[in-house]
Amino acid sequence: MRHFTLGDFDFALPPELIAQHPAAERSASRLLDGTGSAPVDRTFRDLPSLLQPGDLLVFNDTQVVKARLFGGKPTGGKLELLVERVLAGSEIVAHMKVSKKPVVGTELAMDGGFTATLLGRWPAEDGPLFRFAFSGDPYALMERHGHVPLPPYITHADTAEDAHRYQTVFAKNPGAVAAPTAALHFDQALLDALEARGVRRASVTLHVGAGTFQPVKTDDIAQHRMHSEWYEVPPATRQAIADLRARGGRLVAVGTTTVRTLESWARSGQASGDTDIFITPGFAFREVDVLVTNFHLPKSTLLMLVSAFTGYEHMMLLYRHAIETRYRFFSYGDAMLLARQP
Repeated sequence: MRHFTLGDFDFALPPELIAQHPAAERSASRLLDGTGSAPVDRTFRDLPSLLQPGDLLVFNDTQVVKARLFGGKPTGGKLELLVERVLAGSEIVAHMKVSKKPVVGTELAMDGGFTATLLGRWPAEDGPLFRFAFSGDPYALMERHGHVPLPPYITHADTAEDAHRYQTVFAKNPGAVAAPTAALHFDQALLDALEARGVRRASVTLHVGAGTFQPVKTDDIAQHRMHSEWYEVPPATRQAIADLRARGGRLVAVGTTTVRTLESWARSGQASGDTDIFITPGFAFREVDVLVTNFHLPKSTLLMLVSAFTGYEHMMLLYRHAIETRYRFFSYGDAMLLARQP
């Protein structure tokens, strides 16, 4: 098998193709059908006709929280927290952007009138994240005073449109700091059309972390260490997948986070827990047959995942076509439909 390096996953993307705002309607996005040998241009509303009665669509039902918070140190210096995870009680884990790190025990005055007390680093004394105690319920404080944690390549400050559109229509389990973006294209009309087609639905939860945007810094991709994210495959979904296999249907994952959840469960046997699974070419998929996904960043772990799924050469062909035909890229961009390579 070919040995891949980081440079194999690089490509030139015109900046104007990075979508800064969502399409006017969720299901009006373009859909690049990559399930055959040659790419076919479609719209997302065509999806029901591309699936088969008895297929099972699996979504990630995580809910994006307003995880970006601003405040100040007692010395007057400004800081920004990006909440990565809510722990027990009022404790949270966050990325901290500040000119000089405060010492453990410092009480920070956060915008909105609450406080965050620094307890230490996480998950260990030399960990990359920081653990804080909030002066109230973290979810309530984030909802009231936080900002939508838009990806770094979206240049505008968050708006009411982002609060609505950087969230799936079926989000229900709060905890993500980035949206499962392939699912942003689904609206109720499309879900109804899929049901009428005989396509069934199930859900998993993976709370997407900010590490999803973490760049790969090693040329040898095998040296990269993935961030950890919490996932759950509920009993109803495990049963739906067992029923699917019994009738011979296809499992259609909506988004790379759903893929990581299902393949983590398949390998570990654990229906919930933390996963740092890193999927690169050569990976043997056990659960997912078809994938709905957006277009990903150059050199990203997500581009490596989709290349592993549908084949590297085919993936590069699809990306070249997408750039030539002016598809919109990344979180607010268009989507593609992929079949697992034999």
